[in-house]
Amino acid sequence: MSTSTTASVSTHILDTSVGRPAGGVAVQLSARTGRTAHWQALGGSATDADGRCKDLPALPEGTTHVRLDFAVEPYLEESAKKQADAQQDAPANRDSGAFFPEVAITFAVEAGEHYHVPLLLNPFGYSVYRGS
Repeated sequence: MSTSTTASVSTHILDTSVGRPAGGVAVQLSARTGRTAHWQALGGSATDADGRCKDLPALPEGTTHVRLDFAVEPYLEESAKKQADAQQDAPANRDSGAFFPEVAITFAVEAGEHYHVPLLLNPFGYSVYRGS
C-alpha cells in the first residue's frame, strides 16, 4: 500500500494467446532512488492462478524508479506443450515456445501513488500499461 512518502506496485499477467491468466510466473521487484542510482533487488513473488502477484515487497522511501522482471520462458514452454498436446495436428513444439524469455519493465514512480502494471503476454510479443 502506498503512503504519502512511498509508492506501491502491483501486477498481473494475462496470456492473450489463450485468453487466460498466466499463473506460476516468477516476478522480481527492484527499485532505485534516482536515474543514476544502482538498482536494489527488493524480492519477488510468483503469479497465482488468477495471474496476480499479491505479495510483492513494499518500496523503500525515496524510490523514483521501479523494475519488474518477469521470467516468462518456463510458463510459455509449458503453455506451448499443453497447446500442442491438445491439438493432434499441431506442429511440433518450437524451441522453447518463447521469443522473449524474460520481460523487464522499468517505470518512474512518485510517492503517494499506486502503480498497477499489467502484462499482456503471448509467445511472440507483449504489451504493458499503467492500469488502475
